[in-house]
Amino acid sequence: MAEFESHAAPLSCGVPQGSILGPLLFSLYLLPFGSILRKHGISFHCYADDCQIYVPLKRHDTCSITPLLACLEDIKAWMALNFLNFNEKKTEVIMFGPGGSYEIPPTELGPLASYLKPTVLNLGFRLDSDFKLDSQINATVKLSFFHLRKLVKVKPFLSRQQLETVIHAFISLRLDYCNSLYFGLSKSLLARLQLVQNAAARVLTGTRKREHITPVLASLHWLPVHFRVHFKILLITFKALNGLAPSYLIQLLNRYTPSRSLRSADQLLLVVPGSKRKLRGDRAFSVCAPKLWNALPLTIRQASSIPIFKTLLKTHFYTLAFNPN
Repeated sequence: MAEFESHAAPLSCGVPQGSILGPLLFSLYLLPFGSILRKHGISFHCYADDCQIYVPLKRHDTCSITPLLACLEDIKAWMALNFLNFNEKKTEVIMFGPGGSYEIPPTELGPLASYLKPTVLNLGFRLDSDFKLDSQINATVKLSFFHLRKLVKVKPFLSRQQLETVIHAFISLRLDYCNSLYFGLSKSLLARLQLVQNAAARVLTGTRKREHITPVLASLHWLPVHFRVHFKILLITFKALNGLAPSYLIQLLNRYTPSRSLRSADQLLLVVPGSKRKLRGDRAFSVCAPKLWNALPLTIRQASSIPIFKTLLKTHFYTLAFNPN
């Protein structure tokens, strides 16, 4: 309420949790952390207090892990001097290999062997060593149906608009979270996510299980999961082409420039790089994004702003999903 306010309290150090300046000040505080990683030649990504370290390893080469171990020792020493705690309970190691699940003898990982896991959490997204993402799908489906059962109980107390808002908050956002990584997954896994969306549509509209769900999704203007995945990738692509995405994504896209004068020169196409691995290489952003982009009508690729692009793209996918003829 406007007439109530919290008691004031002096703050001699640090920042309150949830403050606007908190993430920025914390990033400034962690600047030496990045310097330590760079000194050892370790690749990394940081998001607030979450950090991922990437190190290429070779089979039967115990020396390949040495730079990482030395880097971790320096990090622990720096954290101790700066009153930070190295949370070993949240430390996870996962191995990726060319043939799916990648196993390496524990002796070659040294003290990191105890942290090795088949599945790890990355900003709330479950990654597995073979990129099947079945554990992520299972968790999403399970939690979504849990919330749907709860929403059914409160449905009588909510208006149609309020119920739809709540469904989007608890179900749609969960289905869309990091869904660009679902590109190239098996149809059976995507079908499980589609079942969640279908169930949410039935809860909202009161449609029975035996009734066909496609007309319901069309009336709600909900794109099926398959198209939502493509929508997210293409939106990221549009932002990257217009300098609105992180630099590491922008660098993955190259505009197509023919060696001689051709009609395709002004079609705003992208170069599709070759891929050696069908199940993994074709799922990389540098490969799937140009393929999806080049398949769009020219009018969509020529969109002048993000809102216009999103409107045109949704209309295009809506037609493909519900009016294919």
